[in-house]
Formats: sequence, structure tokens, C-alpha cells
Amino acid sequence: MPTNESAEIIKNVPLIPLRDLVVFPSTLVPFIIGRSSSIQALKSASDKDKRIFLSAQMDASLDNPLPADIYSMGILAKIIRTVKMDDSNLKVIVEGKKRARVLEYLSTYPYYQVLVKEVSDIEGSRTDINEILKNVLTLFEEYLKLSQHTNLEAIIPALRDNNPQRIADIISSHLYLPLEEKQNLLEIINTSDRIRRLNFLLENEIIKIHSRLRKDDKKQGRRKIPFRDPSQKVFPPGLNMKKDDQPNEIEELRKKVVDANMPKDAEEKANKEIDRLEGMPPMSAEATVCRNYLDWLILLPWTKKSREKRNLKEAEKILDEDHYGLEKVKERILEYLSIRQLVKNPKGIILGFIGPPGVGKSSLGRSIARATGRKFVRLSLGGVRDEAEIRGHRRTYIGAYPGRIIQMIKRAGTKNPVFLLDEIDKMSMDFRGDPASALMEVLDPEQNNTFLDHYIDTDYDLSQVMFIVTANMMEPIPRPLIDRMELIRIPGYTEEEKLQIAKRFLLPKQMEAHGLSKNKNIQITDKALRKIIREQTKEAGVRNLEREIASVCRKIVKKVVTKGNNYRETVTPRSLEKFLGIPRFRSSEIDKADEVGVAIGMAWTEFGGELLTFEVTKVHGKGNFTLTGQLGEIMQESAQTAFSYVRGKMYELDIAQELHKSFDIHVHVPEGATPKEGPSAGITLATSIISLLTEIPVTKKVALSGEITLKGKVLPVGGVKEKLLAAHRQGIREAVLPLDNKPDLKDLPKKVKDDMKIHFVENMDQVLEIALTEKYLEKIEKEKAPITSELSENEEGEGQQEPPVTH
Repeated sequence: MPTNESAEIIKNVPLIPLRDLVVFPSTLVPFIIGRSSSIQALKSASDKDKRIFLSAQMDASLDNPLPADIYSMGILAKIIRTVKMDDSNLKVIVEGKKRARVLEYLSTYPYYQVLVKEVSDIEGSRTDINEILKNVLTLFEEYLKLSQHTNLEAIIPALRDNNPQRIADIISSHLYLPLEEKQNLLEIINTSDRIRRLNFLLENEIIKIHSRLRKDDKKQGRRKIPFRDPSQKVFPPGLNMKKDDQPNEIEELRKKVVDANMPKDAEEKANKEIDRLEGMPPMSAEATVCRNYLDWLILLPWTKKSREKRNLKEAEKILDEDHYGLEKVKERILEYLSIRQLVKNPKGIILGFIGPPGVGKSSLGRSIARATGRKFVRLSLGGVRDEAEIRGHRRTYIGAYPGRIIQMIKRAGTKNPVFLLDEIDKMSMDFRGDPASALMEVLDPEQNNTFLDHYIDTDYDLSQVMFIVTANMMEPIPRPLIDRMELIRIPGYTEEEKLQIAKRFLLPKQMEAHGLSKNKNIQITDKALRKIIREQTKEAGVRNLEREIASVCRKIVKKVVTKGNNYRETVTPRSLEKFLGIPRFRSSEIDKADEVGVAIGMAWTEFGGELLTFEVTKVHGKGNFTLTGQLGEIMQESAQTAFSYVRGKMYELDIAQELHKSFDIHVHVPEGATPKEGPSAGITLATSIISLLTEIPVTKKVALSGEITLKGKVLPVGGVKEKLLAAHRQGIREAVLPLDNKPDLKDLPKKVKDDMKIHFVENMDQVLEIALTEKYLEKIEKEKAPITSELSENEEGEGQQEPPVTH
């Protein structure tokens, strides 16, 4: 239950006293001000943060009300728009934000400045509120129809919110009630009490309207007369609202529509909206909605395009300046620019960059925009869960806006920008819709030339936009959406690539950010950078590497400040520890001796590849098979399959047949706090178990990955490129992979291909030949031979004994 204990106290808020008007939270309200003090208060708020305090004055006839003549409870509001009506009057549109109470008047001249405290609603029992709220909504709808409210269609959709406080405030703002009653509704902070009061007031108002209509029917022959409380002053007296009051604005809008070069359908809608606007009072809320809609239609770039760069050498130079490596991405962009030279209007491309964090997916978008000469806009989709974020809200809703796609196109100012949709795999969905499904139209070159935003309500051509989509992993993205993209995997960097990136990009960037000079203040040797990469970071990208270089720069900056601008430091591997402390990552298992029952496996994560150690041991027991290390369901099934394959092999080779009766097998994958999943550990587990039973060590110079079947066949796995890069980073130079994964090596960096020896296998026998340090079949035969000869000698000795003599 919210209380006022955490309410914010706000100082120096300009106050405007209102005549015959109470503003409620969550509502857009227009009004006119003419007092000098009110105009100065408005100007002060507009120049500062557009936040203003509004409170009704008790007596509307007072031109200069004192603090005692103004209600202490009011509303903190945000100024949306101001329009100069004439020399002495300003039209203002504000959005009510939060209830607040005046604590102190800080100044009274030239306008009121107050100290206010926000007042939070107190929520009662939700069950009780919901029951009364249903009745209030039914009464309110009847009230609107009886009073012939002109904005009926705009108000009803706004009440579909599931927030009782917001619903109560919207209803309160649309009731024609005396000022004192409206102020009373504003001051009731208990939501349950406010809704009950609304229920009572609506019942009374409906009775009054029926009574009035019956009297009028008798006098005027059953003609319905809209009820309006005479004490409610919608416009100030004497203000004459005619079409002639706004000729300049209407003509200006018509000219802008012509200059915008809209398609025929959009131009018709704009002209129709201008005709509607011409017949409305300029200060009405509906007129504001019309103006906002026209502003969006006029400001959208219907025909404006960026002039593209078509010089391939210049584009290639820009791409190489911004990023090291990433040859496949650069090649694809240059291919597109080549096509642009032969085809006048090709369809826009939709690229999907999939890879771990920190490899440069997002920055690539900006670089591509620079290389092609287009504008660049970025939309982060992380946490987006509402379909309206993509397609916009319909204009019937209060505060409706276009979707983020149209907003970004307007921000770009051209119809062919580079549009980055960042972190698409972090989207979610709820009862408001699925934004991923809405993106299918945006990312389909066959459909996006007629993209329909709910707010704009006319087709917009997105076919010339270059969309770039980024994600860390593919699994959360719907398959139909993946099908619309040209996927390019960015797996991570090798140690050599990281070294070059650090030298060419990260170190100069951090030196500039810290005010250091390369030749004057700092020099980091290649060996020191390699040591940072190996011992201080463990990642596919370069974000942590940049942080460590920044940490070194900060410490040198401190010395430069204390010892003088001419201080110079050369960072070497030996001096690195005093800057970054002891190494964070120790050398891995591959540096240790080969062991029985311990094998190195390769795994894929959304952050890149990883190496895992699989340990197997046997203890006296009853044949149980235990798995630990927070293994997922698929990995557990893979382990069971590997164990069943090994048990079949035991009987085939006639070894350890008593194992299942006398021993328990325990499989453990270290780093138990980290969840592990997937079938690719099958051959690693089988190798570890066979190593344990034959007592032959597994070499730690080889990393394994592959799914196993009960018959010992090795099936293909995913994430091969990331796994091999991880193995290479850890110093492993041999790997075992399924034969069917051979095509996955085509995108592997040349450095990794040259450094690593990769064995492709089809069955477990081939795996064991490579992974075990001895020929396991030969060892089994050797161990069997003495036992067999001993048994043969015993049998021969027994055969030569004399038969027993019977008497």
C-alpha cells in the first residue's frame, strides 16, 4: 500500500491559480491565462523543466488572489504546449502528473513560488475497488450519452486501463460538477473512497439529467437538450471562437502538406484533418490531437533520401578504420554498394548479426551508415513487450503516439537510413501483444513498402531502409522472423585479433579520453597487452579488455598529475601487476598432466565458447550412476546415453563386467553454480568413462565435442566456430569434431585453421584412438593374455590328475 512517507518534496515550483477549473492526474487540460503573474510563472516553468503547480482559487472573481484564497491541494503538471492568442492571453495545454500539497509560499512577487510535497494515492482492497469500479464505469458511460459529450469516442478507450486511480481521475475530470465538489474529489487520496464518491455523484447527476430532460420534453416536445452545468466555464467570457481566429495556422498547414510531397492517400487524410481542425475551437483538447497528427504527417520524410556513397574504395577504407577483421560483414556491404551502381532502386537489405557481447555488432551499424553515406538510427528492443511500441497506438487513445519505427524514421529525416534494431532477442510478450510478430511486417522486403502504423493510419514505404538486427543468441527469436534476415555470425576474436584491436583502437581511444600522449606519457608493450588478454580477461569480445586498459591509463594519469606532465611510463609484463593486481584467471587444465577419467570438452554460451572439464570416478556401491554440476535435462540424457554405450562396450570387450554390481559411477562437471545444457558433451563423457575403466589417461591437449548415439555414432553439434575459438584462446591446438561439422569451418579465421589440427570422426572408436594416450584395445588384450594362459595351465593340470580310486 503506497504511503506518503516516500513522497518527494519539490522546491521553487511556480504556481498558477486557476478560475473555475480543477486539473486531475493523467489528463490533458487546455486553459487560457491572462494575468501578468500567471504568464511570468508559465515562462519561468517553461525555461526550467516545464513543471508547474496548478491549484484552483476559491473565489473566481478575485483578480489577485492571496495564498489564503487558493486551495493548498493541487496538481503538479507538465507544460505540453503554449500558443499566443493575442497581446494579453496565452493558451496553455498541460498534462496532470501527480497530486501535491503546498507546504510553504517561498515568494509572492512577481509570481507565486511554492514548496510542495507530492501526495501518493492510498489503495484500498483491490476486490472491493473492482466491484464498485464496474458500476462506476457503467454509470459514466450512461452519463456521457445523456449529456451528449462530444469526446465520447476518445474517452471510452482511455478507461480500458487496469489502474483504478487513473480511471477515477479521468472520470472526475470529465464530470460537470461545481468547483467545490471537483476539489473534494482531488483531495480524496484514498482510491476506494474516491471511487465510492464518484459512484454517488454519478447516480445523482444521472437523476438530475433525467429530471431536466423530462421537464424540457413537456416544454419543447420531447427534444433532447444537452445538459451542461452553467457554473462550469469552459471558455472565459467574451472570448469569441470563430474560424477567422486561426486563418494563418490553417493556411500554413495546407502549404506544409503540399510541400511534404505525401502519397495521395496520406494527403487526403491530412486535408480531411485540416478541415476538421478548422471547425474546432483552437483551445479544445480535440484540436490538439488533430494538430499532433498533422505534425507527424508533415514531418515524416515521404520522399527525402540520403545521397549514397558509391565509391567502393572509400567505403572499404571507412569500414577498416572503424573495425579490425569482420571480413564477411565488410564484404557483404561492399557487394551491396556494387549492386547499387548497376541497379537504380534495389530492395533494402536486412542483415542479422548474431554473436556474443562486445564483438562490435552495434558499432558496426554506425560504421555501415558512415560507409554508405546514410543517416543512422538505433532502436533498442530490450524489454519491449507491447505490440503498440512497434505499430503505434490508435488515435482514439489519450496520449497516443506513433510506434517506435515511425518515430525513428522521423528522427532520421530520410526514408533510407541505416536502422539498427538492437538486442532483438531480449524482447518479451504479454497480454498487450507480441512485438516480435509485429516486426515480421517491418523486416519483410515483400511487405514493408506498405507498412501501416496504427497512429499514422496510412501506408509508409520502408523498403529502402537498410535494417540491421543484432542478437546474442537465436533461440528466443521466432523462426519466421529469422527466416526474413540474412544471418551473419560474429563469433568472437582470436588473441591476435584482440591484440591488434587493442593497439589500433582501444589504446588510442583511452589515451585520448584520459589526456595522455603516446610518445610522451605512456607506452604499453605487445607482451603486456597479451598478458592482459590472457590473465585479466576471459571473453569473446573486447569490452573487459578496454576496461583494463582504461584502468592502466587512470593510474598513469594520477602519476602524471603528481609528478609532472613530462612523466613517462612503459608498461611491461613485469610491471603490469602493480597496475592491475594479481591475474584474475589462472592457466587452465591443459597445462596440467594427463589424468584418468578427466577430459576437456567444448561448450557454447551466448557469451561465446567455453571449455569444460568432465571428471568421472568410481566408488564402492551398488551400480548407481550419479550426475552433478547443475546439468540440464538434455545433458543428463546425453550422459545416460554415453554410459549405456560404455556398458555395452564392456560386455563386448569382456572388461569390468562386475562394475554395475560393486561400484557406483559419479560424473561431475566443475563450476557447479553455472547451469550447463546440450547434447554435445556425449563423446566427452563416454571418453572419460572408458578412460576410468581401462585406466588409460585422456590427453589434455585435445578438446572434444559431439553427440553420441547408443551404437557409438557421432552426430553433428552447433556453435562449432565459437567452440574452436575458445579452445584456441585457451592454448589447445587439437580438437575432435563430428564429420558432418566439416562445412562449419569455412568461416573460421585463417590463424585458427593454421594453428589447430582438427580431427573429424564418425564413431567412438575413432574418438578413443585420438583422445586416449594409449591404444586401449591393445592394452585390454595384453591384460587378458596372462589371465588366459594361467587359466589354460590350470585346466591342463586338472586333466592330468589320476581319477579317484573307489574301494
